[in-house]
Amino acid sequence: MTNYFNKVKQFLLELNYDICREDLEKQVFVVNKEESGICNLVIGCADPILIMEQSIVKLSKTDKDVFLALLQQNRRIIHGAFVLDESGLGVIYRDTLQLENLDLNELEGSLNSLSLLLSEFGNQIIAFSKA
Repeated sequence: MTNYFNKVKQFLLELNYDICREDLEKQVFVVNKEESGICNLVIGCADPILIMEQSIVKLSKTDKDVFLALLQQNRRIIHGAFVLDESGLGVIYRDTLQLENLDLNELEGSLNSLSLLLSEFGNQIIAFSKA
């Protein structure tokens, strides 16, 4: 499992991500790339998958229209999807990849998908936070 951890770390460094925290025992990274809108993205190596999660917004209440917009946006996302946390109010971006065959291009594609999502859907996300 450590080999996957080191492989993912090397990919993140090659992609110029700032690794602000790493935990070898838990096999987890927390990374930032502010120019791409990525902040506190949690990346975990949970063999056989890599899990990526970034908190997007905390909603003040459940809102059918917000949930509908999030589901509709999921269709447009290249990699990953919006999900809700256990409370039903925290919106999270989540993506999973297979660790065994993971390569730099695949990881970069998933990370770029998140960045693109944040740039294209950012104003609507901000509106959700104020609703």
